[in-house]
Amino acid sequence: MMDLGIAGRTAVVCASTRGLGRACAEELARAGCTVVVNGREQAAAERTAAEIAAATGADVVPVGADLDTPGGPDRLLAAVPQVDILVNNNAGPPFRDFREIDEQALLAGVRANMATPIGLVQAVVDGMVERRFGRIVNITSGSVKMPLAGLDLSSGARAGLTGFLAGVARSVAHANVTINFLLPGSFATDRLAAGQRVAAEQQGVSVEEVAANGRATIPARRFGEPAEFGAACAFLCSAQAGFITGQSLLIDGGAYPGVL
Repeated sequence: MMDLGIAGRTAVVCASTRGLGRACAEELARAGCTVVVNGREQAAAERTAAEIAAATGADVVPVGADLDTPGGPDRLLAAVPQVDILVNNNAGPPFRDFREIDEQALLAGVRANMATPIGLVQAVVDGMVERRFGRIVNITSGSVKMPLAGLDLSSGARAGLTGFLAGVARSVAHANVTINFLLPGSFATDRLAAGQRVAAEQQGVSVEEVAANGRATIPARRFGEPAEFGAACAFLCSAQAGFITGQSLLIDGGAYPGVL
């Protein structure tokens, strides 16, 4: 296994009790990091932390905190003395026609998928610069590059986050602090399965048919495995990735048809 050069570092992974966030937390734990696992409920965070610790032997700190509420981000960051690695992650807004998005929903989506992660970066980046090491990875979405109708709010907020932090990335690169973006396509997660069940009910077909149709649109002819995503995240956090910054890595099995 490749030594990523981050053993002993402290990593905070937002929304990491399941899905892609958990996969990132697991891979960083295997790399030797102390990992802060976060979820809205303390019980879920404790359960996930215990499972990751048992599987990897790493120190894993559970923090139950809703990052969309006042004080949530502060509770998360207060769990450890310093943050060397930050993985920003949050669930996106549900599918909704743009005509149905009122001002309250719009502001909530921007807060969750743009303002909150920016606030976390603001809180940790100066310490990273002082220590001459920092890795920030923002999990956004493949819809940033290939917008989908019904995900307009998610695409817009995440694209805003990308644009905002792209400039920040260049301003701290001299201090060995990198900021990058991971754009997932369709991965075999609970969120994907839930969407397939809804689609099957709406279309009057089986879940298996919906899943097969989904796989057929991906050149790799399969859904991604969360562990693959976690491994990509861990590499971007590695000592060897110090020359990669301000980049958006699309991980979608070739679904995006463009070259840029």
